[in-house]
Amino acid sequence: MPLDSSDPAETGLWARDVTVTYRNGVTALRETTFSVPTGTIAALVGVNGAGKSTLFKAIMGFLPLARGDIGIIGHTVKSALRKGIVAYVPQAEEVDWTFPVLVEDVVMMGRYGRMGFLRMPSAEDEAAVTEALRRVGMLDFRQRQIGELSGGQRKRVFLARALAQDGQVILLDEPFTGVDVQTEEAIITLLKELRDEGRVMLVSTHNLGSVPEFCDQTILVKGTVLHYGPTETTFTRANLEHAFGGVLRHF
Repeated sequence: MPLDSSDPAETGLWARDVTVTYRNGVTALRETTFSVPTGTIAALVGVNGAGKSTLFKAIMGFLPLARGDIGIIGHTVKSALRKGIVAYVPQAEEVDWTFPVLVEDVVMMGRYGRMGFLRMPSAEDEAAVTEALRRVGMLDFRQRQIGELSGGQRKRVFLARALAQDGQVILLDEPFTGVDVQTEEAIITLLKELRDEGRVMLVSTHNLGSVPEFCDQTILVKGTVLHYGPTETTFTRANLEHAFGGVLRHF
């Protein structure tokens, strides 16, 4: 698929020849190129250590690029982060669940970029948090401690934080790990709604079975982007075996 980064209305998120090298000299991503239009759910698929987390960190500005460029809805990474365009839904193991914080306070963190130095929430901030919790079905849990929730409920809370932030590009790291079927279906339904609102969702997942059900595009990663494009033509046995380095017995 040709990469055209000239029209941000057509291309929500793109990378061109991106290479990321860590300080120890290890190159985690090399010459990575892909394009995801606005109004798209894209699956990011690959084995552990393939570079999925590195790509997320590069998009969020946590890692410098050795070469190449990333564009986010017409902005550079730095500009997009300053404007709160990129939101992140982390894996469960990245969060300290013992830290005493209320659900509504976690979601309010998504509004910090819009607040002043003292981080005093406005009526608009409070309304955004309430609406975000409503959309993920967690409004009745707003006064609960985050550590008291189930895995699926916690995932919904961090989705609500992304919604409160009004992120136009949402990065989801293994959103279906440790959640029940009902929660998975609810998350997929919400992602489809957000897609219809014109947002970009990049979903890192090991759950290959669900990818064709809700992902418009697929990006296959193994140290670089091997294949990307519409799921129906990219998410094939041959491409998956290329990405996973062997025969897929249950595909």
